[in-house]
Amino acid sequence: MPKPPKKKCCVSKPRCKRCPIRMMADGTLPDGYTVKKRKLVKVGDKKKNKKSSKSKTKTKPLAA
Repeated sequence: MPKPPKKKCCVSKPRCKRCPIRMMADGTLPDGYTVKKRKLVKVGDKKKNKKSSKSKTKTKPLAA
């Protein structure tokens, strides 16, 4: 079984064998993974945004 890809690209010009960018170009990247911004990410795995996860609170009206 080949070694899994690295989590992050090392940015060296001669790409190593486990580089996620190289594996994606060669078509040897495991199913369910892709590369975004030189980092290995799972397809369909979404992180929640801090702003969207907070509950909205009602504001009190100003006293006149």
